[in-house]
This record gives sequence, structure tokens and C-alpha cells, in this order.
Amino acid sequence: MDFTFVNYAWLIPVFPLLSFLILTALGKGGRKLGPIIGVVAAFVSLGLALLVFFERMDGSAAAYTWEEWRWLDVGSFSLYMGFEVTNLNALMLVVVTLVSALVNLYSLGYMAEDERISTFFAYVSLFTFSMLGLVISSNIVMLYIFWELVGACSFLLIGFWYHKPEAKAAAKKAFIVTRIGDVGLFVGILLLFWVMPGHQLDFSTIHNAFVGGEIDDGIATWIALLIFVGAVGKSGQFPLHTWLPDAMEGPTPISALIHAATMVAAGVYLVARTYDIFLASSVALEVVAYVGAFTALFASTIAIAQNDIKRVLAYSTVSQLGYMMLALGMGSELGLAAGIFHLFTHAFFKALLFLGAGSVIHGVHNQDIREMGGLFGKMKITAVTFLIGTLALSGIVPLAGFWSKDAILSETLHHGHYVLFAVGLLAAFFTAFYMTRLYVLVFLGKSRAKDAHAYEHAHESPFVMTLPLIVLAVLAVAAGFVNLPGEAPWLAGWLAGETIPEPANWTVIVSSTVVALAGIAVGYFVYRRPGAVDPSKETGPALLRNKYYIDEIYQAALVAPYRALGQLLQLFDTYVVDGVVKLATAATVGIGRLGTRLQNGQMQTYGLIMLLGCLVFLAALAGRRFL
Repeated sequence: MDFTFVNYAWLIPVFPLLSFLILTALGKGGRKLGPIIGVVAAFVSLGLALLVFFERMDGSAAAYTWEEWRWLDVGSFSLYMGFEVTNLNALMLVVVTLVSALVNLYSLGYMAEDERISTFFAYVSLFTFSMLGLVISSNIVMLYIFWELVGACSFLLIGFWYHKPEAKAAAKKAFIVTRIGDVGLFVGILLLFWVMPGHQLDFSTIHNAFVGGEIDDGIATWIALLIFVGAVGKSGQFPLHTWLPDAMEGPTPISALIHAATMVAAGVYLVARTYDIFLASSVALEVVAYVGAFTALFASTIAIAQNDIKRVLAYSTVSQLGYMMLALGMGSELGLAAGIFHLFTHAFFKALLFLGAGSVIHGVHNQDIREMGGLFGKMKITAVTFLIGTLALSGIVPLAGFWSKDAILSETLHHGHYVLFAVGLLAAFFTAFYMTRLYVLVFLGKSRAKDAHAYEHAHESPFVMTLPLIVLAVLAVAAGFVNLPGEAPWLAGWLAGETIPEPANWTVIVSSTVVALAGIAVGYFVYRRPGAVDPSKETGPALLRNKYYIDEIYQAALVAPYRALGQLLQLFDTYVVDGVVKLATAATVGIGRLGTRLQNGQMQTYGLIMLLGCLVFLAALAGRRFL
């Protein structure tokens, strides 16, 4: 096969990197030119990604690998760097570059008044480069390098408005919590290096070793679970989910990028990229499935009682990532395809919802949905596109979320996981309920704004912000048709390189539709009533408002003891370590001062010292004889 564009796939992450370097060099002088450079670089990468993607659509599943840069030698072991293009990461390249390009375009309007706009676009470019480098990495060490760079970029962007204490705290929290998962991934890579034939860590060799049964099942389980720990951290799965909602302190375009195509997608992609390891361990697959199902339900219940428009969507992301993990835990080609399918569709409607939320915030300068209402007439484009995103996320036919969520539920039911299927349906009900609540409180009814002046001046966002909304709304409608159930669903067959029939499961179709419509109906009738929400009062059970007190539990069980230990160590450092140093210093200074007193040039002093020395010497001799 003649790989024309695939040969140049390495250029896809290069353009965002060049954008970052140029914007960094320009500094504050790039305020006007910088955003344009960032947008152009993003769209060039998107164009190259589309060319690679269309070239891969010939049905071949063979990977194109270039790995000729000899980077590191350790004894007889050599580590090579390069890039690899498969059908899976060709799809991911399109998702990342498309969402990144639209977010860059949207940010021209959203960040227009920010003094550090050039720095913002530089960070976004570096973030995009990191994720694209992660996607096309040819071995797991290279993937880990970019994995950590993605984490560093998230720290910079979540804490972009560093003058806000909440933003600084959220950035530190995201960095520390995800590092916990990264330690697991790092240990898993070390264990993988230890057991792999020839210590080779490229994905082709990993595939052959685990598919060929060369690795012991017990070791495979440990490796898979440790890799999954890394995915749990990045994709915000329970119990390392707490950083993701707090990441909303960053600018809204970054929330869209993190939640739709980059950081959280990295965890799901990691499991999919190393799926051969998971297939070698039924225990690891069960852990992935049950953690995903629990997270899907757990996060969806929390979203019901949140009042910050971005936090509702944040917990929605955590829940939907749980669905993806549930699919991957099925341990089949269709399960893998269903998880990636949902990742694909979710990227579009979740980016749409976050950018729609940003449009609302831009128009009313408020994030509390209790103080909104009646915005449909003020922001028609935002309202209509947000409605499409809401229905897609709720799983209403024929929008994208319906097809991808049903694919997951169908595969779960097909493998006989009835409890997990029930959990998935319940999470789908709550998803439809909280999204209907969100839409009703923001766009319908009358305004509940405390400041009537703010509502009167609410307005639609500029075209540079609404255009990405329209594009994403179209994709939220159409993206689901790439993998319709039947004798030959395109996406599943394309990812696997062979035709895999997936008959329509009418039990799932009917039940999921009924559940989604029920959630919408309940949400509408509960919150459409006059006076259903009082802006001055909290809504929902305290347990859900406070997110099951998970942060408080961590604070009491982990943070407080470590902080107390740190204070004890600080006291030890101050009074013991520093005390010893100060004592040694004082002794040295004292001896020096004594020496200066003795060496004063007076004969009487020298004679007295000699006499005292002789007495000490004689006393020592007498003592020795006595003993």
C-alpha cells in the first residue's frame, strides 16, 4: 500500500508546536498577531489530520510505523522514537485537531479582552501538540513523555487566571491528583519493560507478546491494572475524579478542550491503545467495567444538584467517561468500538455544550443557573445549538449520543452483565434529567437574575463564537451515523479491519429511549413550574450538593494527616536539622574568636598559655600512671 499522506503524519503535531514557539518568542508583542497564528496552526493540523484519516479509509487495518530515531542506549537495549498511524489514532487525530481548531476560533471572541491572550493561545498550542504527540507515539515510553506534558499543560491552563485563588488551587489539585494515577502508569511501564521479550516497548511488540500468550496471566493483570490507574487519573474516574470539576476554574474554551478531546480522552485512548494487555486479563477487564459503570452512575447523581453551569457539564463528562470505560471492560472488538464510538460522538456534543455554556457566561456574566432563565429569546443561536447538544447527550434518536450510548448498552447486555446494564440505564435517566433541568433553568421561563440590568443587556455572542457552535451542532446530529447497527457497522469494522456484524438490539433501543424520555419529562415538569427554583436557596439533597463529601473525606483522611506530618517535619527541620547546623556554626565562630583572643601579640599571654599547657600535660601523665 502506498502511504502518501501518512508518511507526513508527524507534521500534524509540529504546527501547534511551532505556534507555541513563535508565540512564546513574541511575548506581549504578539497580542494581535498571536491569536491568528494559533488559529492558523490549528486548522493546518486539522487539514493534515483529515488527509491522513481519508487515506486510512481504504479498509486496511495495517499500521504504518516509522521508528528510526535511536534516542537512548542502555547496555544492549536501545530505545527508538518515531510515530505510528493506525485506524484508531487516525480517528483520534481528527477528533483532537477538529475540536482544537474550533476552540481556537471560538477563543478569538471569548478571550478578546484578556490581557494575556497571546499567552493563552501559546498554552493551547502546546496542549494540542502534547495530545497529538501522545496519539501518534510509536511506543509506550514516548506516550508517557507526552502524557506528562499533557498534565503540565493542563496545570498551566486551569490556573491561567492565576490571580484567582480558586484557579490556583484547582490547578494544583489537578496536577497532584493526576500525578497519583501517573505513578501507577509509570510502575506499570517499568513492569512491562521487565517482562517484555528484549525489553522492547513499541506497540507492535506488545501486541505480539500478549496476543501470543508470552506473558503470564498474573503479570498481565498487574500491568493492566497499573495502566488503568493512570487512565483513572487522567479520565477522572472514581476515586480520582475530584480534580475534574474543579478544573472549571480555567477559561471556558479550555474546559471544552479538556473535557472533549484532550486530557480526559487520553485515559480512554490509553486503555484502547494497550487493549491487548487488558484482553490477557479477565480480572482487569472486570475492574475496568465495574469502575466505569459505578462512575457513570455516581457522577450523574452529583450533576443533579450542581448550580454552576460548567460544573453540571463537568460531572456529565465524568459520567460519560464511565460509559466509555464500561464498554472497554467488555473485552471484545465491539466493546472497543463502542467505547471509541462514544468518545468520538461525545467530543462533539460535549464541546458544543461547553462552548454554549461559555456563550451564556459571555452574555450574562454569571455561571449560576439559578439566576438565569428566559435566555432563549436573547440568545437564539446559543439556545438552539445547546438544545441539540442536550438532546444528543440525553440519547435521543437520531442524534449522535443515542447511537453511541446504545452501542455500549447493547454490548453490556450481550455479555450478560445485567447489573451493569441496569446501572447504565439508570445513569441514562439521570443524564436526561439533569440536562433538562439545566436547559429549562437557563433558557426557558422568566429571568431569575438578581440584577435585572444584567438580563436586559444579555446578548448573543459574536459570529466567531457562534460559528463553532453551529459546526459542532451539525456534528452532534450527524456523527452517530458512522456506526449504525447492522450487518456491517462502518466504524467497528474499520477499527478492527474486518466486518463485524452488530444487529440492532430492540430491547436496548426501546428501553434507553423510554428512560431518556422519562428523564426529560420529569426534569421538565419539575423545573418548568413557577417558583421551582429560588436563587437565594440551595437546591437538591445536601449529600449530592456536597458531592457525597468525597473532598471532605480526602481532606480528613489524607490531606490533614499529611499536612500534620509536614508540620512535624518542619519542626524537626527547624529545631533539629537547623539546630545542628547553627550549633556547628556557633562552635566554629567561637573557636575562631577564642583564637583571635589568644593570638594577641603579648608575651604574658603566650607565657600563661604555655604554663597552662604544661599543667594539662603533667595532669594527663599523672592520671595515666594512677590508672
